[in-house]
Amino acid sequence: MNIENIKNKLKNIKPKPIDFDVSFAVLVPMIEIDGELNFIYEVRSNSITQPGEISFPGGRIEEGESPKEAAIRETSEELLLNKANIEIIAELNYVSSKSGAFVFTFLGLIKDVYANEIEYCVDEVSEVFFVPLSFFLENQPEKYYMNYYPKADKDFPYHMVNNGEDYNWGNIRYPVYFYKYCNYIIWGLTAKITYSFINELTNGDDKERK
Repeated sequence: MNIENIKNKLKNIKPKPIDFDVSFAVLVPMIEIDGELNFIYEVRSNSITQPGEISFPGGRIEEGESPKEAAIRETSEELLLNKANIEIIAELNYVSSKSGAFVFTFLGLIKDVYANEIEYCVDEVSEVFFVPLSFFLENQPEKYYMNYYPKADKDFPYHMVNNGEDYNWGNIRYPVYFYKYCNYIIWGLTAKITYSFINELTNGDDKERK
């Protein structure tokens, strides 16, 4: 194989994260209520994974589908909206999960629909609620840490690694954010996506928050 072969092989490549088996797309949906922008959050149905937890609409990216298309489709399915009611404002920072998923995130505006008209697919969602953007601009999340330590399989070939079983693998210190709003706790990946977006709005400057 020569360099021209390599060029031809790679000319249409779409870079993707290494070691992530599954890709998801999530929409951060906003809607205007009484002149103020609000986030729309979902409470997950008891019939799906992570029941009762709070999330944004989203799901697995299907074959041949772009992350943006997946975010729109999933939002349309979960909030029973026409795709024309979903305007993509921007692609936001992507995030990886410790379960091996890579998540693309998009900011979307829900338009031509009133908040009290929004319904949802009961198979996936048990409730929706709204949080004013101003709440996040005025309130920092609580921040804690999880520590992840490597644990090798029993047949791991330590004899191929310098220092063998004494190799210093280190550990991952992973921030976990919590927002408390009324009776809701927004945490985990959803809080992390929210926090990242708010940081982009304020350029990471806490002084801009009241």
